[in-house]
Amino acid sequence: MTTRAFSRVREEDKARALDVLVLAFSADPVERWMYPEPREYLTHFPAFLSAFAGNAFAEESVWSLGEFSAVALWLPPGTEPDGDGIVAVLTETVAPAKHEDLFAVLGQMDEGHPRFPHWYLPWFGVDVALQGRGLGGELMESCLRILDEDHLPAYLETPNPRSIPFYERYGFETIGAAQSGGCPPIAFMLRAAR
Repeated sequence: MTTRAFSRVREEDKARALDVLVLAFSADPVERWMYPEPREYLTHFPAFLSAFAGNAFAEESVWSLGEFSAVALWLPPGTEPDGDGIVAVLTETVAPAKHEDLFAVLGQMDEGHPRFPHWYLPWFGVDVALQGRGLGGELMESCLRILDEDHLPAYLETPNPRSIPFYERYGFETIGAAQSGGCPPIAFMLRAAR
């Protein structure tokens, strides 16, 4: 049975946390456009995920609910994803025919990213076997209580249109989008400081 204890994820549990996110994004429009074959996705997406995680584990800004039922990977103000690592992984693992669109979208994401201090949520997911039980909402509420202590805005991008109403319930508003060619659109969402 799943417990719903909210806790910080330690560096030694990084693999467990990333495994949850790999499962959670297995039907994501952009991730599966990048890696359409299951084996390709399972082989390459974890490296992309890890590069995009940046230093969140070192910054102690990764939280989980229960026994890794849901995971939120936040980057605190001043902490960035590993841009060079992201480009290297994508260049090596995504089909070259998709590079132009993919890197155009990444450029748009970079342009749309806030330049003011903020918390950034690159990854948030619930184990697919446990979705629909309120775990995502519970995890988001717990995270936002911590973030709001800093009185700073929060920012995220979501490639899944179905998740936009979820984030809107927690005060995020769509402020833009990235899209190029065959790559599905990615919405930019900002939550004002509380």
